[in-house]
Amino acid sequence: MPFEKFDRSQLNLLPLEERIHDINIDIIKDINDEIPPFDHPAIPILAEKIVKARREYDATVLMMYGAHVIRSGNGLFMIELMKRGLVNHFATNGAGSIHDFEFALIGNTCESVAKYISEGQFGLWKETGIINDIIKEAAKEDLGWGEAIGRYIWENNLPYREKSVLAMGYHLGVPCTVHIGIGNDIIHEHPNCDGAAMGICSYNDFLIYTKSIEKLEHGVFLDIGSAVAGPEVYLKALAMARNVAHQKGEKIADFTTAVFDLLAIDETDGYNAAPSKSDPRYYFRPWKTILARTVADGGQSFYVRGEHNKTVPNLARKVFELDAKK
Repeated sequence: MPFEKFDRSQLNLLPLEERIHDINIDIIKDINDEIPPFDHPAIPILAEKIVKARREYDATVLMMYGAHVIRSGNGLFMIELMKRGLVNHFATNGAGSIHDFEFALIGNTCESVAKYISEGQFGLWKETGIINDIIKEAAKEDLGWGEAIGRYIWENNLPYREKSVLAMGYHLGVPCTVHIGIGNDIIHEHPNCDGAAMGICSYNDFLIYTKSIEKLEHGVFLDIGSAVAGPEVYLKALAMARNVAHQKGEKIADFTTAVFDLLAIDETDGYNAAPSKSDPRYYFRPWKTILARTVADGGQSFYVRGEHNKTVPNLARKVFELDAKK
């Protein structure tokens, strides 16, 4: 006997113009703007490794980022890294793609969860649901999620398309992939959401991502503010890529990983080894997965603690500076 399902036709969706937005597109910094100072010994090392990976080895430099990285105004620095060929794959979660889309569409994003969950309106905004229609059409073409959203933003000439990481990725031919979890994002609330279509598009992105991981030897993997999707997607993709490499007598072991986040860990904690299960930080997946286990066969890892509006611009500036000297 089937269980009853929630009837989405009962939902009341309101226009975005009625939403109180927490973040305006003016937060996005130009690459020449003054940026908050940030100093960390890993920044110049990582910048050197990024430049070397791309200019000497043509290896993958993949930046996996959480939604807050976009909300913090880093889009143009990421796009400049893309334009210069210094990061050749960007990846995010579903929320990252939603903030990117809303910025491009209306120049605003983010709502007060406390206010709108109390009112029963959280996430239920008509225009954001356009993403569901984009994904349904993209599934028919067997496209990836990131390419589909980027294409829509670019080809429909949305007002702020040149500040959209997904749109610029589409325009420049750089893969920008989106890795969703069903039920995680506000667009999954909407009556026009199609779970099968979402699965097709995001799984296509997973395979595109894994193809990039095949070239991670001598490359760099950056996980910036993604504590769940970042390490979990990377772990499975690396397992697949190594499986194929081992069959060919090859390896994917000599590469660099870095985690940028807010948890208080540093080199004195010995983050190159996973914390014990008695340590609550064992459940901070980036540590055990990205900093320890996957680089145990010859790689190197770094942890940078800091706010994303400081770490990303300062890393990007250092990469640009070193690349100009090559």
